[in-house]
Amino acid sequence: MGDSKRARAARHARTGIAVSLTALVVPAALTVGAAAPAAAASCSTSTGPYQKQVEKFLGRKADGRQSAADCTAIRAFQGKHGITPTIGYAGAITWRTMDTMNKQKAAGKNPNAAGKCPVNKGRVACVDLTRQLTWIQDGRKLKYGPVPIRSGRDGYETRTGLKKVYQRSVNHWSTLYHVRMPYSQFFDGGIAFHSVGVSMWNPPGSHGCVNMRTADAKQYWGLLKKGSNVFVYGRKPGT
Repeated sequence: MGDSKRARAARHARTGIAVSLTALVVPAALTVGAAAPAAAASCSTSTGPYQKQVEKFLGRKADGRQSAADCTAIRAFQGKHGITPTIGYAGAITWRTMDTMNKQKAAGKNPNAAGKCPVNKGRVACVDLTRQLTWIQDGRKLKYGPVPIRSGRDGYETRTGLKKVYQRSVNHWSTLYHVRMPYSQFFDGGIAFHSVGVSMWNPPGSHGCVNMRTADAKQYWGLLKKGSNVFVYGRKPGT
């Protein structure tokens, strides 16, 4: 083959490769079924059904009317605790979370004032699902807490009643949910106290376990043992 023929053949080969590559590069906007970029969540301008209560909780003017400043404050609260959509709307889940916090604060250092957790069992870990609180008491003497918890979500409710710690695993791995469960203390058929890395007020809740902050779970690990009593009562809001 002469030099001119070889040159033409080389040009044709380069052109064919370029055409092939061009056919593979399709703009995303023209791709059938391509997902559009997610739009940033906007701040809600709507007044929510719990506007006044939420404003009061956040220390804002409780006029019951949504403002840009209200929305910013509500969004900050929602973002901190993983409440979605994080758009600053004063809805049911946001207010339910705040109301639970109010009840937890009101418990003070006398969480068993109503006498719902037994005082005749010696050392017992009390779990109040209604207020999402737990504490450890010896008879009537408070040993630790109360501290906030995150119990089972709707459909996975933490079961109530008198239980006993039957297994402990300091660095447990869940083969069911494929997650670490540090400081696990099992007391009811797979349900355990254990630490998690999310807010205690993060909805919708656990798959039945009593989630705790790491520092609290460590304290429970030191204060309880195999055979320790656990008493669970009440009902989690929203279940």
